[in-house]
Amino acid sequence: MQQVTLNIPKMSCGHCTMTVEGAGSALAGVSSIKADLGTKLVEVSYDEDTVTLEEIRQALAAAGYPPEA
Repeated sequence: MQQVTLNIPKMSCGHCTMTVEGAGSALAGVSSIKADLGTKLVEVSYDEDTVTLEEIRQALAAAGYPPEA
């Protein structure tokens, strides 16, 4: 199990955090995802044998919230 923190600067409201969390949790292999609007950070725990970090990043970007490096 891997854990990563992603910076999502485009999050600006509660709806944004729900969208980010929904996009991440829809991926097989993501065990938990928690977005913090105050810090604009997202904590993701995932199974690296099932989903890659790049796939998670792409899913968030497709939902309109691309992570910054």
